[in-house]
Amino acid sequence: MFKRYFSLLILIISSYYFTCAKQTIDTSTAIDDLKINQLQLLGSHNSYHLRANKRVLNFLKAISFAAPAAFNPKELDYEHEPLDLQLNTYNLRNFEIDIYADPKGGQFYKRKKNDLLALPKASHIEALKEPGFKVFHIPDVDYNTRYLTLKSMLTAFKQWGDAHPNHLPIYLLIESKEETIADKVHKLHFTKAIPFTPAISDDIDTEIKSIFGENLSQIITPDMVRGDYATLNEAVLANNWPTIKESRGKFIFVMMGPACDDYLVGHPSLKGRAMFTFSDPGNPEAAFLKFEYPVNEQTLIKEFVKQGYIVRTRADEANKQNRSCDYTQMNVVFSSGAQIVTTDYYRADPRYKTKPKKFKNYFCKFPNSELGRIDPVNAADKQDIGKIVE
Repeated sequence: MFKRYFSLLILIISSYYFTCAKQTIDTSTAIDDLKINQLQLLGSHNSYHLRANKRVLNFLKAISFAAPAAFNPKELDYEHEPLDLQLNTYNLRNFEIDIYADPKGGQFYKRKKNDLLALPKASHIEALKEPGFKVFHIPDVDYNTRYLTLKSMLTAFKQWGDAHPNHLPIYLLIESKEETIADKVHKLHFTKAIPFTPAISDDIDTEIKSIFGENLSQIITPDMVRGDYATLNEAVLANNWPTIKESRGKFIFVMMGPACDDYLVGHPSLKGRAMFTFSDPGNPEAAFLKFEYPVNEQTLIKEFVKQGYIVRTRADEANKQNRSCDYTQMNVVFSSGAQIVTTDYYRADPRYKTKPKKFKNYFCKFPNSELGRIDPVNAADKQDIGKIVE
């Protein structure tokens, strides 16, 4: 009798185990069947950024009467963790990289007017003498960075991707920059930027291919999304995005900034290009949209997400929410359905522990610290199909 009951118990337990195992497999498959625009991911704003030198910040305070808001020292007083920590510890899956053109090399080797701060002009960094795109926020005043060149930063992503071949698609937002303090403060002879041209814009693709290979097998390109549609915008409105399963282990490049128009020259609807661009809805190349003021634009964001676009916006701003601990913007962004959510505070500003009167324990996380979320707007009926991994 005992043996009979024992056998029956084993049968019940086995049946339960295999049923649960099957459900787990089915759940994972259901998530992978979603399109990438049905996934909401967190990332960092100016992902390479290190805090500006104190002397530089003090100098900017002194000339604040003449400098525009973009050079407000309060806006520059933050920094990000090393890239591997952002990827592995904080589960970020979108990143922003500011680039300046330097086709001949050496344009930013000297930090002009460092002599005013009792600092050496010459950087003594050989990589800054080499031709190629340089990575930092603002020449001369906010140049501290974890990666000096676009190639070195892309190499770090490529190496991480090779070691994690099943990772969720990673968005790399490339901001082409031409603005420098020389544009606004003329008499101090700061370094000027080199304007983007169609030829220099071509060089961005060349650098991407030098790291990821000519065939771009690890990149989701505009051609892949366009498919047989006449324009990229038509494909997006028809929801022709790849599935999460098709996108695992891949990267998606999106350009913003003044080079976008040059990047389109000779490549209508981004044909043959490695990168998408942020554009206006309805344009032939429109697939990605960018909103800077989500609290006032939540309704618009929701509408465009429903139409099929992928939207990028910010959950917070540098040195604002970390001082106020106000979660209003973050909550608005999460509920808006914007798929690319950037933050400066995927972990709290470390200074809140030593200066609690000035800095607060604000941090941006999905509920339950999830790696990613099923989009609450265009996948509202799929919220319970399982946990997103990798």
